[in-house]
Amino acid sequence: MNSDENFSHLVLVRHGQSEWNAKNLFTGWKNPSLTEEGIKEAKTAGKKIKEKNINFDIHFTSELKRAQITGEIILSEINQESIETIKNIALNERDYGELSGLNKDESREKWGEEQIHIWRRSFDQPPPGGESLKDTADRVIPYYEKVIEPYLEENKNVLICAHGNSLRALVMHIEAISSNEIVKKEIATGEPIFYKVKNVDVSKKLKSYFKTFIS
Repeated sequence: MNSDENFSHLVLVRHGQSEWNAKNLFTGWKNPSLTEEGIKEAKTAGKKIKEKNINFDIHFTSELKRAQITGEIILSEINQESIETIKNIALNERDYGELSGLNKDESREKWGEEQIHIWRRSFDQPPPGGESLKDTADRVIPYYEKVIEPYLEENKNVLICAHGNSLRALVMHIEAISSNEIVKKEIATGEPIFYKVKNVDVSKKLKSYFKTFIS
């Protein structure tokens, strides 16, 4: 339970570097683990979170092990391994379809630099057989509103360990960023994003999000 009666804490963390990140491959819903560097990034994220002295009530993650392992490492670093973890496919990375498992440089040679850029950085243009960022947002945001937000409304502190695009969709929603601007935003691996959430009027679901940074 949150000791600050006026705010609840929401912390977002993209998983540490995965084996396919290191190989420059499109990953999507494929399930590689973390590299040694990724494990270090997760531990560093845990240390940064520990500095904030946040006692979490619940941890949400995807069904992909790179995010799950990152969450486990963070919870170990902050000595909160006993809190409940909920895994859900809604928080999975964007599905890259036919690009999944392919080298990004080789994909540019096959489809062209411009087409790969459109698939990666447009809001609503999916790669063949895959999802756009809009498609990803269409599953992430409803799950957040239905399942995660009620914990914040109850003044509970929430940790989410997920992926670059699922978190990008969530940040777009939380910070009211336009679809044109969110595609330019990078979510770094293993770098916590901190929000303080003030429930202005729970009955009308009006909330204020205050982003906090580590000095």
